[in-house]
Amino acid sequence: MSTSLLTAFALMLVIEGILPFIMPGAWRQAFRRLLEMPDGQIRFIGLTSMVFGILLLYLVR
Repeated sequence: MSTSLLTAFALMLVIEGILPFIMPGAWRQAFRRLLEMPDGQIRFIGLTSMVFGILLLYLVR
């Protein structure tokens, strides 16, 4: 289980690092827009992301 968790964490870091590596300007603009969003909207995006991830895990396993 710990190997799977570390593998998942490593893949998350690789995926998270793709955009700032390839397009740092677009990444910076996305964070500027994120800073201007209200907390409720950011929470909704986070919730949607988590639900999508859980559904994807359910479908894969």
